[in-house]
Amino acid sequence: MALKALDIYKLLPKKNCKECGDPTCLTFAMKLAQGKAEPDLCPYLDEEAKNILGASTRPPIQKVTVGMGTLSFTVGDEFVFYRHEKTFYHQPGILYAVSDTESDDRIREVISQVRGCKVTRIGIDLLLNGIAISADSGSSERFVAAISTVVSGNPDLPLVLMASEPAIMEAGLAVCGNYLPLIRGAGDKNIEEFCSLAKKYGAPLVVSGSDLQRLAANVTRCTGLGVTQMMLDLSGTEGEFVRTSTLVRQTALARSVPGLGYPVFLDARTTGFSGLITGIVKFASVIVVNPLSRTEMQAALVMRQNIYTDPQKPIQMTPGLYRVGTPGRDDPVFLTVNFSLTYFTLQGYLESTRRSCWLLIVDTEGMSVLTAVAAGKLSESVVKDAIEKFAVADEVNNKTIIIPGYASPLSGRIEEYTGWKVIVGPRDAAEIASFIEEELK
Repeated sequence: MALKALDIYKLLPKKNCKECGDPTCLTFAMKLAQGKAEPDLCPYLDEEAKNILGASTRPPIQKVTVGMGTLSFTVGDEFVFYRHEKTFYHQPGILYAVSDTESDDRIREVISQVRGCKVTRIGIDLLLNGIAISADSGSSERFVAAISTVVSGNPDLPLVLMASEPAIMEAGLAVCGNYLPLIRGAGDKNIEEFCSLAKKYGAPLVVSGSDLQRLAANVTRCTGLGVTQMMLDLSGTEGEFVRTSTLVRQTALARSVPGLGYPVFLDARTTGFSGLITGIVKFASVIVVNPLSRTEMQAALVMRQNIYTDPQKPIQMTPGLYRVGTPGRDDPVFLTVNFSLTYFTLQGYLESTRRSCWLLIVDTEGMSVLTAVAAGKLSESVVKDAIEKFAVADEVNNKTIIIPGYASPLSGRIEEYTGWKVIVGPRDAAEIASFIEEELK
């Protein structure tokens, strides 16, 4: 079970020596309890205390990285069962599956789909994560050929290699092992061979078992053989996956079975889109699925983004002075807040008018206009600071600013405080076109 900060504090030397980098032992204990520090940072801990703290303060779900370079992704390192308790940190990787029985042209077509997939939503690019190659032919030569087709020109694309025969997997790793692919195929009968391959290439390993008890035992065997980067194979029907993944997450958070404290792998090739959505919602960390229609792919990526954003932090834009079109010194300056949804909604309506303008984004901690005004996060001083910080006066001739209609109660104070003329714009961004036509002729 995880120890609380005060329980951890009792095990510390209480020297307040600061050698761990924290001002007091209590601060260090709080970081240990949150998983933000390692016991080894304390030079005065005895071995018994280190062992106790090491077991209780490590993340309940180990962190695993797939691939190398800018497209590599990390999963695991989660701390809660319900998203609203805190947040989910590492979104699942979604990889399109190809079979080594398919033609090279078809494999290249799937690679192109993965490469070309991008959904931009509230300023964030949503992408697929890689390719999973399945050794269905039973031929090492064909498996190697399929991998070579994928890797050629795409060494940065994260891979999952799926083969149950160690000899076939080894042939595939000889081609791409340096790129740290996730390898799947380890089960009751071939644990030692797959562990040997995982250690040789430093690749993370997907481990399976006939049931959860057997799965945990296999993971323990892998740990004993020196493998640390592992994932749990819970592939099955949607109902089976929900049951087992829920039980595994609960067990991992309770730290009651160390062998289940790893990210979850889901092969959704047979369950398709519904299996993919189930995996996103219920704790899968890597999901392999056959190529989807564009509509399905967009829905899955948006679902993943919704689940893996912090519910306690509104998605925010970086405050600043933005250009819409190619504004000049005589074009208008619109002001709004840094709540992303507000920004992108307004930006879309402004772009549709084809009128170039400036857009001044002020920091309201991600609140919408109405909420920010009510909470005092949008005020005359905030506007004045933003105008000065982003040197708005250096970009325009007329010191005039257009504020949202919901901020109209602030108009007088903003004029008085900033010296700028204030025009009150519409409350609804959908009315911006008529506002520009009538007020900014």
